[in-house]
Amino acid sequence: MKKPLSSPPQYVDDIDQPQRHKVKLMQHQEAPVRQLIQKINQIIVNSSTTALMLQDIAQLLGVVFQVDCCCLVSVTGETSDEATTTNWCADEYLGLPHQEEMFSMEQLLMHSPVVQCAAETLTIEDIPIIQNSLIIGCKYLPLPIKAVLAIPTQFGGNNNGVISLIKFQRYDWSESEKQLLKEVESSCAIAFSRVAQAQLIAYQQQSLEKSNQYQNLIKQLTILNRSNWEQNQMLQLIIASTAESLQADRGLLIQLKYTDPRFRTQGKKQIPKAKATVIGQWAREIQSFRTSELNSLDQSFWLSDCGLCQRAFIDPGKAVIFDDYTDQNDTFTVAPLFEIEKLPAVLLMPLESQGQILGFLVLQQSVTRSWQPAELNLVEMVCAQVSKAIIQSQTLRQVQTLVDDRTAKLQSSLKIEQKLRETLKQQFAEMRKLSELKDEFLSNMSDRLRYPLTNMRMSIRNLRLPGIAPERQGKYLDILEQECTKEINLINDLLTLQKLESLHQAPQLETINLNTKIQDIAASFETKLAERGLKISVCLPEDSLELQTEPESFDRILQELLTNACKYSEHDTIVHLQASHRVDQLIDQVIMKVTNTGRAISEEEATYIFDKFRRGKGRWTPGTGLGLALVKSLVQHLDGAIAVESLQISDSQQSEICFTLTLPQFSNESKP
Repeated sequence: MKKPLSSPPQYVDDIDQPQRHKVKLMQHQEAPVRQLIQKINQIIVNSSTTALMLQDIAQLLGVVFQVDCCCLVSVTGETSDEATTTNWCADEYLGLPHQEEMFSMEQLLMHSPVVQCAAETLTIEDIPIIQNSLIIGCKYLPLPIKAVLAIPTQFGGNNNGVISLIKFQRYDWSESEKQLLKEVESSCAIAFSRVAQAQLIAYQQQSLEKSNQYQNLIKQLTILNRSNWEQNQMLQLIIASTAESLQADRGLLIQLKYTDPRFRTQGKKQIPKAKATVIGQWAREIQSFRTSELNSLDQSFWLSDCGLCQRAFIDPGKAVIFDDYTDQNDTFTVAPLFEIEKLPAVLLMPLESQGQILGFLVLQQSVTRSWQPAELNLVEMVCAQVSKAIIQSQTLRQVQTLVDDRTAKLQSSLKIEQKLRETLKQQFAEMRKLSELKDEFLSNMSDRLRYPLTNMRMSIRNLRLPGIAPERQGKYLDILEQECTKEINLINDLLTLQKLESLHQAPQLETINLNTKIQDIAASFETKLAERGLKISVCLPEDSLELQTEPESFDRILQELLTNACKYSEHDTIVHLQASHRVDQLIDQVIMKVTNTGRAISEEEATYIFDKFRRGKGRWTPGTGLGLALVKSLVQHLDGAIAVESLQISDSQQSEICFTLTLPQFSNESKP
């Protein structure tokens, strides 16, 4: 290390300038020698730093020996990368221009200067030590060297420094000067040993600080691996902590994604088709590289396009280090995101797990760097932690995907099971409902069958009585005929319903006069309605309407609707029968309404009133529940529609019940 030239130290203040020139080194007096040694020892004891100590000793020796320059060089030890150098020059040379390496060693030692050694015995090892000390310590001197008196210092049996007295003019060194230099050699050796000791302590402190820093980094990485942080955030912290701890200018974490996953288990001599993507990065703000520039760089590249990554891929298991990658022949194949021109010093370590290359950890610097074994070991440990984190993340994602898939399938199964349960529940409810309908049907049918048969049986028994009058015989025969007709009609209704539901035959259409047909049917019901205290009101359009329909089915529909109105109408009310014409979406329709006054039909009853064997709740009027079901089947047979509506009459407990029948006026094949 280079030290500036300075003026005499305080330890020679008691030697005034006039007396200095009177010192006679040729006189071998013990007092001046002891005084000089004491002053050197005093400097060693009282100096606050080793640099100041060597500077003061060099200045003291230069003044005492009246030389142009005094150079002190400590020999490089095992723990130091370079020697510690201190120069002192006389006052008359302080004003000369000073610059880096004014002269080469050949220029400094020009004209064959005399180099003499003050030691009594000069070993072979002493010669290169003295030469190296002159090369290291004298290349910044202002003038070429003409004469040198040097002596190596020893401490503990080992050379630890060199003292050089220099003249810029030719000079013959006296024996007394050599003897005096030998006397101070041991004190200067102690000073050099203190320098070596200070360097060792500083190196150990630096090593300890780095060790603590590395241990803290490892602890931090271990905590991060055990944390629940998201992977990208965790990897970002890892590369930032690692690059900053190792004092790198930039750090990158790169992950490989293979297009063919099977390649992971194949040999590494072949470069696969793999996409490399930056998953974590950190950069120090330096003059040649700005952190903001990272965002403008492409964050992914193909492995086959980067020769730098290929070197680490082909030879995994150890770090690939380049002091200056720009000296390589394949710089043009380096991915642009490495900014190799600005950050040429590269350390690249593969992220490997069970023979699989997962990616790379990259540390870059703008200047050449010598990586220490402890630092490389730390990088290997970090790579192992990162590889473990990546594998854990991939495994977790796979497990999570499997769990999500299984969960989705389980939820789907549960939904299907729930639907099956609901379907079974509905089917059970329908079966129970059908069972109730069956029971109700059997009850109704048994009543409808038993009652006529009972009447028929009684009539037959009465006809067998002897001496029965002819009038009585005729009455019983009429009862037999009426009850037989009821049974036949009931059976015919059941057969008609079954036929309409199972067979879809086209209706046998005929054109009828609707006005005439309605009036005839209404007239046939006047007597029946009058017996129940009811009247019928017919409202028809002035112009007769023609209707293309199946007459038998049409008659049965109106008859059942009027029969239903007759059964459920209140006494002394009017049954209204009206017909009209309507055009809906260019289709001619006939609308017929049968309205009566009676007990309201609830919304629940309206949903099943047209079903077979279903009757309104609380209605005790005899019947099988087939009438309205037959009406609906016949209406559908004629491509029509039927609906029921119940409107409450104000200030009354009764409602107005309206059945609306809609039929197409003409079939599609025979429109006029």
